[in-house]
Amino acid sequence: MSDTTSTTLTAREDVREIVRQKYGEAALTVLQGNRAACCGGNAGGGDSCCGGDVITGGLYNEVEASLIPEAALLASLGCGNPTALASLLPGEVVLDLGSGGGIDVLLSATRVGPTGFAYGLDMTDEMLRLAEKNKAAAGAENVAFLKGHIEQIPLPDGVVDVVISNCVINLSADKDRVLAEAFRVLKPGGRFAVSDVVVEGELPGAVRADMEAYVGCVAGALEVTDYLARLARAGFAEVSATPTRRYTFADLEATMMHTEAVHTLPSEQKAALDGRVMGAFIRATKPVEMVCCAPDCGGGAS
Repeated sequence: MSDTTSTTLTAREDVREIVRQKYGEAALTVLQGNRAACCGGNAGGGDSCCGGDVITGGLYNEVEASLIPEAALLASLGCGNPTALASLLPGEVVLDLGSGGGIDVLLSATRVGPTGFAYGLDMTDEMLRLAEKNKAAAGAENVAFLKGHIEQIPLPDGVVDVVISNCVINLSADKDRVLAEAFRVLKPGGRFAVSDVVVEGELPGAVRADMEAYVGCVAGALEVTDYLARLARAGFAEVSATPTRRYTFADLEATMMHTEAVHTLPSEQKAALDGRVMGAFIRATKPVEMVCCAPDCGGGAS
């Protein structure tokens, strides 16, 4: 293994462990009856964080909130509401990458109905324990939570109709692998429908370099055109990104109180970030495999 490869793998494991630790702490907070901190950042947390936070607050309406246990809502650390935007249909199979406390899995399960199924995938034991508790409280029977990494999904090829995710893919240090795995588990014609944080243009190096910001859902965010290009390289078609929320620098500072590199940026760099970091709904489709009926097409008519 080359030094470069070794360094890259070490960096990926470092990011993964930071994310695991912070989101594990968030799950334990909710299990103790409190609200989780924003995106795993702002340890001050409380209602001032996620209740009115510009990134995580106000994503689910009253009807949606009434369908799920309160603990699932308290554990929501997302930046969007993919279940409201994905047009889920009765009977479909849904997979949520980085399912956390299970809010989007449980909402998906109600939308696909008893003939459908919703999987949640998470690597954090504490979040999985919280998700199972929420599943039991909701009485959901068409739901399963799986332990694993979004870079190596523990499902066979072509078994999922819709892949959703809520502000998680940006946390991965190997996003190309995540997109390739999402493509693999989708059925032909299946849909990729995720909420994520993206950037227009480049972030200052100080933000990219600060590992705490990974858990604050900013440092790992892809530039939006890069995100769409990566989806296309993974084999997806009909790729698009629709902004759902744009954040000011003040919004970002409020959710990353421990990120000194961000606080010390020059004022002109802070101002230049306003509106360029955003929550977005990312869509793509796995193409339907073509059936060749021509006589000269590898075996004749089918």
